[in-house]
Amino acid sequence: MSKLLIVESPTKVKSIKKYLGGDYKVMASMGHIRDLPKSKLGVDIENGFKPQYSNLPEKKELIKTLKQAAADSDAVYLATDPDREGEAISWHLAQILALDLNDANRVTFNEITESGVKAGIKAPRQLDINLVDAQQARRVLDRIVGYKLSPLLWKKVKSGLSAGRVQTVALRLIVEREREIEKFNPEEYWSIDAKLASGRKTFVAKLYGDKNGEKIERIENGTQAESIVNSLENAEYTVTQIKKGKRNRQPAPPFITSTLQQEASRKLGFTAQRTMRIAQQLYEGVDISGLGSTGLITYMRTDSLRISEEARAAANKYITGRYGEKYLPSSPRYFKTKSGAQDAHEAIRPTVITLTPEQAKPSLTAEQYKLYKLIWERFIASLMAVCVQDTVNVDITAGDYLFKASGYSVRFDGFTVLYEEGKDEENENEVSLPDMTEGEILKLRELTPNQHFTQPPPRYTEPTLIKALDENGIGRPSTYAPILTNIMGRDYIEREKKSLKPTNLGMVVSDLMVEYFDKIFDVKFTAGLEVKLDKIGAGDLMWVKTIEDFYNDFDKLYKKAEESLDGKRVKVPAVETDVVCEKCGSKMVIRSSRFGKFLACPNYPQCKNTKPVPEDEVKQPCPKCGAKLIKRTSKKGKKFYGCSNYPQCDFAAPGIPTGETCKECGGYIIAGIRGRNYCINGDCPTRQKKTTKKSKDTE
Repeated sequence: MSKLLIVESPTKVKSIKKYLGGDYKVMASMGHIRDLPKSKLGVDIENGFKPQYSNLPEKKELIKTLKQAAADSDAVYLATDPDREGEAISWHLAQILALDLNDANRVTFNEITESGVKAGIKAPRQLDINLVDAQQARRVLDRIVGYKLSPLLWKKVKSGLSAGRVQTVALRLIVEREREIEKFNPEEYWSIDAKLASGRKTFVAKLYGDKNGEKIERIENGTQAESIVNSLENAEYTVTQIKKGKRNRQPAPPFITSTLQQEASRKLGFTAQRTMRIAQQLYEGVDISGLGSTGLITYMRTDSLRISEEARAAANKYITGRYGEKYLPSSPRYFKTKSGAQDAHEAIRPTVITLTPEQAKPSLTAEQYKLYKLIWERFIASLMAVCVQDTVNVDITAGDYLFKASGYSVRFDGFTVLYEEGKDEENENEVSLPDMTEGEILKLRELTPNQHFTQPPPRYTEPTLIKALDENGIGRPSTYAPILTNIMGRDYIEREKKSLKPTNLGMVVSDLMVEYFDKIFDVKFTAGLEVKLDKIGAGDLMWVKTIEDFYNDFDKLYKKAEESLDGKRVKVPAVETDVVCEKCGSKMVIRSSRFGKFLACPNYPQCKNTKPVPEDEVKQPCPKCGAKLIKRTSKKGKKFYGCSNYPQCDFAAPGIPTGETCKECGGYIIAGIRGRNYCINGDCPTRQKKTTKKSKDTE
């Protein structure tokens, strides 16, 4: 009996084939096979918001091949990804292949391993139409918002812009945070630190309050601070109270989609998009020496903290074997999934617990290894014993004032022997304190008043924005990566180191959308829609009624916006630079084109002078004329180092000049990748030798 199994990704085909044997033919749909048309709205608003799907033109030959394979098979199974999107893709495949929706032809794999694949094949079910409806509702909502509002932005701001039901809310959060920062007025305050010594060991205690334990809420200026310091000039520093205790630090739970994206950004510097791409590779299967093609992690789009008892037992066995019984908790630890989360899948964990990152490393790329190591260590650590710390808090009286110092020491490392969660903001570390006794007189080494200013709220970074979206119930974790990519690609936000800063364009777009569509892009309203989509997926709400309620409000706002903006165009303020136009003397501004940003004269069209945006200055001077070198980007996106004196000096190189010249030809030596220096002259004999050697090695 011949059977056809259709998955989404071709990468899975090889992994799954080896587990199912010759009776199964495994093929890939390569993602979506039908969608709403690009050329029109594709939603019949007058007739129940019926989606008008069409086959994707680029999938024409694939559809023909799938139809033939289905016709030649005795049974067809749809094994697309185990989520709403995957359910919808299976439904579209069923429509195209004319499959009976009453048949149990839907299978899901939580992990691409032998046990995971065989368990999925043994439990086929009917397509879940509720999940399909939930995905359709999301798709129709997003299409209505994007298809209506993006052209409005083209007409009123500039072409090439886009608005989105969730992406605009994310942009709004970033813009509102920037406005908070702009409005922030820093306030001065002071603190006083006493550097004290007990025996030969010194430590720092901080002024807390008066000797009666009443806290000093604020030292407002240097005069107040100096007054306190002067009053303590001849004071004796006495240890009046020592409190010793014990605290247990719990490990972080295993990863879900949002926390994986956050931690990979903090610890590995990966963008959300990069994290999900690599996680997809690890899930779909990697050729591992001795195991063959194997899925290394469970499905990476999940917000459940549940783990299987089989995986728990395997992890416990590894922990006791590697670290000993004392590194297991006295009772099993279960993590509570937040209310409203989808519980269809386990948390993200390794599929083969005994396959350590170091064992897998030779078979993985560098980035696959880093992410697998992060997932593996987080999972194992989540099931380990707590870290036990001994704490000490010391009260020190001096004159009329009370100082406090606190510290800890590790009694038992527990899970921290393997893994500790990263932090978005580093707090002041507690210090190691010397052994002291109550009544002990300490020696004052230094008494220091410190000036501070209150700080504005920090800009969002990728992990903190993802955390905010997740905590507010905006979108789904699987959508965070494309949201960030989209608002970055539209030039709505830019990175300043790790921070996300809105551009002038981003602020204009956000302000316009919020002014006319405040309710639609409200955080609570958007979160409420997510709840409704979840209810549709559970069969508790009708999707057409949900769209209808949304559209009635949206259409009124849209018509009002069109009327108010009739004949108007919103100008985006240009960013002025310190670069002076050499043709007319004006300060040049930053403009954007399809090739990226460039400097332009603000007096256009009278003055049409343009030049590249200067990037990072390089310490090494131009070897030709001695001017500054600047890192630039070509129209094709290639990075190079060019002279700031261009066009008078035409020096340009793909690497930074070392300051040395080539002994063979006199050309400039530049720094290449991995510390390999080479001559800039392509005709240099040294370059020819390397090319010949490479050719021989290849042969």
